[in-house]
Amino acid sequence: MATLNISIPDNMKEWVGAQIKNGKYSSASDYIRDLVRLDQRSNEALDNMLLEGLKSGQATELNMENIKKQARARLNNDRT
Repeated sequence: MATLNISIPDNMKEWVGAQIKNGKYSSASDYIRDLVRLDQRSNEALDNMLLEGLKSGQATELNMENIKKQARARLNNDRT
């Protein structure tokens, strides 16, 4: 396994420490790995939605705010 050294503000370090203290994670490394996994899944989901959109053909919805709202809702559902 590789090692990565990062610098974060004190308030973020305290947050990570609190997550470990409350038993949610066993270490800072465990917490960071979970964040990276979540980001990877989120990006994969977004890529899949974009590809699906490209394959679906001409857009029928022309209101960009509605399109964004629907995409965000779908992304949030995929995260859970």
